[in-house]
Amino acid sequence: MKVRKRTLLAMAGVLAASTLLGGTAFADDKVVTVYTAHISAIVDKLIPMFEKETGLKAEVVKMGSGDVAKRAKAEAGKPAADVIWSISGSALTELADILEPYQPKDFDKINQKLIGSPAWTPYTGVVYVLAVNTSLLPLDQAPKSWAELADPKWQGKIASARADNSGSAMQQLQGVLTIFGDKGWDEYGKIAKNFVLTDSSGAVPRYVADGETPMGLTLEDNALQYVQGGSPMSIVHLTDGTIATPDGIALIKGGPNPEGGKKFIDWALSKSTQETLVKEIGRRSVRTDVSGPAGLPDLADLNVVQIKSLADLGGTDAILAKWRTATGQ
Repeated sequence: MKVRKRTLLAMAGVLAASTLLGGTAFADDKVVTVYTAHISAIVDKLIPMFEKETGLKAEVVKMGSGDVAKRAKAEAGKPAADVIWSISGSALTELADILEPYQPKDFDKINQKLIGSPAWTPYTGVVYVLAVNTSLLPLDQAPKSWAELADPKWQGKIASARADNSGSAMQQLQGVLTIFGDKGWDEYGKIAKNFVLTDSSGAVPRYVADGETPMGLTLEDNALQYVQGGSPMSIVHLTDGTIATPDGIALIKGGPNPEGGKKFIDWALSKSTQETLVKEIGRRSVRTDVSGPAGLPDLADLNVVQIKSLADLGGTDAILAKWRTATGQ
């Protein structure tokens, strides 16, 4: 197995803004502090919209999903952020004790089938795919299923993010364990022998587009950005199980600006923001009144798998211990 490291994106923004006056800290009610696992391109697109439309300022700290969860837990009791934005629903469920349930505006427009816990709200529907560089690997020769990814001939040819740092990689791991049942870890171990590990899910399609690997496991919208940008890339929805799950957004309990946090969540789930996520970013909306991205198959036409939860699979720590064994980490 090859492991290539890229420099992590620098964290953008600062922690909670406050002014010390007379020995007491007062949070600036116009600043919302957000922890997110969104890639920079999405943050750069959406945050100016939020600030223009609400009159509030957002200070954003961008990290991998695993680091978002670790930081939020470490700050429990004295949080520095108001909102966790775009990490997996299963990860947010594990953070329920430090989250403040909040039912946003237009909650009745959210697809109720995606709601997994009152502690967080579905934000987008995330679909996981295989991105293929068709200049290096003709599409008709590329794997079409998870089972085919286990073929030893693909050793060193599949880019994947690290499950100990990427929520999307963890979701893909959960998917494999769900699809193959009792043989899940055996099959994942075979697939993992073919991995080239990256530090983030956003790096995977870049590896594929740059020709560092002929294919990679990534988010549908990440791959779509490269396809629309003219890269020689095609998207494969794996036939033995397309993983489609909600990522979520949540209010942190006791954050410095809870009212601003609620406004951020309302904005993120508004029809106009969800339409932007679909049309310009390629995400699938969680709203029942917003259609999916053009050019992509309807989820009803795919073999969508409802993945088992982290708890059902033994919990995060136990899963990651087995993942390190499977990947030689």
